[in-house]
Amino acid sequence: MTQSSSGFLERQFRLAAHGSTVWTEVLAGTTTFLTMAYIIFVQPTVLSAAGMDFGAVMVATCLSSAAGCVLMALLANYPIALAPGMGQNFFFVYAVVIGMQVSWQVALGAVGIAGFLFVATTRLGIRDEVIRIMPRSLQHATGAGIGLLVAVIGLEWAGIVVDAPGTLVTLGPLDRGPVIQALVGLLVTIALVARRVPGSLLWGILASTAVGYGMGYVVFEGVIGAPPSIAPTLLQLDILGALTPDLIAVIFVFLLVDLFDTVGTLVSVSEQAGLMRDGELPRARQAFLADAIATVVGAGLGTSTVTSYVESAAGVAVGGRTGLTSLITAAGFLLALLFHPLVRMIGGGVETADGLTLYPVVAPTLIVVGALMVKNAASVDWDDATEGIPAFLTLIVMPLAVSITEGIAFGFIAYSFLKLVTGRWREPHWLVHLFAALFLMRYVVLG
Repeated sequence: MTQSSSGFLERQFRLAAHGSTVWTEVLAGTTTFLTMAYIIFVQPTVLSAAGMDFGAVMVATCLSSAAGCVLMALLANYPIALAPGMGQNFFFVYAVVIGMQVSWQVALGAVGIAGFLFVATTRLGIRDEVIRIMPRSLQHATGAGIGLLVAVIGLEWAGIVVDAPGTLVTLGPLDRGPVIQALVGLLVTIALVARRVPGSLLWGILASTAVGYGMGYVVFEGVIGAPPSIAPTLLQLDILGALTPDLIAVIFVFLLVDLFDTVGTLVSVSEQAGLMRDGELPRARQAFLADAIATVVGAGLGTSTVTSYVESAAGVAVGGRTGLTSLITAAGFLLALLFHPLVRMIGGGVETADGLTLYPVVAPTLIVVGALMVKNAASVDWDDATEGIPAFLTLIVMPLAVSITEGIAFGFIAYSFLKLVTGRWREPHWLVHLFAALFLMRYVVLG
């Protein structure tokens, strides 16, 4: 890299002020991309159940993710990556398209309307106000809860934990090849982390890939391949069709879930990166605007809600501190359009004999990232029941419900309730009580 280009990057992203370097940011952005690469193949798999074209959705996923990452890099200068959200995509397909029997074009229209509302609420400062008024105990618990959620997903993708009737989950058979691959990758990764090896998570991913290749579970499928056409989904959203009374609740859910998913991710990842200042996040409005615009772009391209990703914590753990990390992640998504056979090799799943799809390459990274994030729970005031109990509900519901939003919802409701019944209702901002009421109403109305 030339001195002039390095100087430009320093001026644009203020690397020295954030205690980072170009190489560290490149390493962090690459790590984040590799931990998120699964969405390139998972997203079209999920949305194809709604009748959408697999190849077009894959291209839309890459382009909308890249757009969101670039917006986050240039508008907010944060190491936060964006992509179509897991959870929102299942709601899009199974609750809206299949459950309500509406076309995927209309469902995309609802996502687009929600995106425009995201932009409006961001311009009014409503979304960054949520971070400012969010109780500190819930902020810390959100970070820890997301850590548990990420770790649980990692354990499931590794095949270490499997579902079980009666107990929900149990220890899976550890003698399966992909599970052994994940366990070896996990041991290598935690050893590197414990020895403070720079780029330990990325080296762990590469080590797990090498182990899988040697065992025959990672198959080389080539390097370059022509990307599919995006025409079947491009600008197919039906906004007018979504403007019906039946879909008002759907639009509200898209809005609410993305709002608190983004708040939760920004708070937890920014706290891990040391970017929070006295409980507030500088440039929060710019970060929310990037998220909002990305959702509108994604709906136009042909994918469900685009949101900030908790996997960004993997890049932060490597040392990413600025928007250059997000810019490198964006480059990864664009290159994936050409190098998708190579990306599939690293981020793709492995089918087991009993029908499970495991992701043994990236799973160890998610487990370690979860471990690094759980430390946020140490900052909660556990001696005060009005702070500790809502915090506990926040961090335990997230992994069990597999939803950031549901954890935050339980936390807000419990926090508001306990402050009211103890006569301390003036302590939280009035918006805390309002959000608690909205969450409660959502459960009552939508179940």
